[in-house]
Amino acid sequence: MPKQIQKISHDYIRGLVDGEGCFTFCTTKYITASGKTVIKKIPTFSIAMNERDLPLILAVRDGLGLKNKIYTNKNNHHRDGYKRGKLSMLIVREFGNLKNVVVPFFYKKLHGYKGTQFSDWLEAIGNDPDVPESFKFIYKIYKAGFYDKNPKFE
Repeated sequence: MPKQIQKISHDYIRGLVDGEGCFTFCTTKYITASGKTVIKKIPTFSIAMNERDLPLILAVRDGLGLKNKIYTNKNNHHRDGYKRGKLSMLIVREFGNLKNVVVPFFYKKLHGYKGTQFSDWLEAIGNDPDVPESFKFIYKIYKAGFYDKNPKFE
């Protein structure tokens, strides 16, 4: 069991995410009843670090108030032949966690490239036709100014 890290501040979490986090999409393929293959993009927030930093990933998860499992990959060999350390990852894809925790936590609080990545991610949620309609609600309330009027995290 990894050594516990004391509670970390919201600004510390944002700093870690600025360097190690990502706002992206996971793609899923499924076949409809008519036999058509459909690709959907699920909005995803993730942060990954070497497994030695597992306690820090746990502190990020707990600091965000999430219950998500932390994944540690089993294989540290890569196609390029280099052996690297295993990664521990927090991956958030659930609609409620994205809408109620991730977006309000980072909204207008990231600077530089990560702030741009976050804004572009929100826009892509609303404008990419491969994103499921249910997730587009996040974009709609963002555009309506909900996150401006209801700051949840300072």
